[in-house]
Amino acid sequence: MKAKIHVTLKKGVLDPQGKAVGHALRALGFDEFGEVRQGKYIEIDLKDMTESTARHYAEEMCDKLLANTVVENYDVEIEA
Repeated sequence: MKAKIHVTLKKGVLDPQGKAVGHALRALGFDEFGEVRQGKYIEIDLKDMTESTARHYAEEMCDKLLANTVVENYDVEIEA
């Protein structure tokens, strides 16, 4: 099993990295876009387990380490 995890800032939380990327894109001549928000993508290979166990395990990892749930959201996708 593989857990694919996307961690993003919650709405309303300032994103200085996203703003920096947006400014850099505009400096390179890319103007046709709105707000830029940056996040992280994490892939974790999990040992043999059911899909529901893998999801629970990955969500527990997010809650305890991978995401700061005060200011970040996460989405877990499990791939067999």
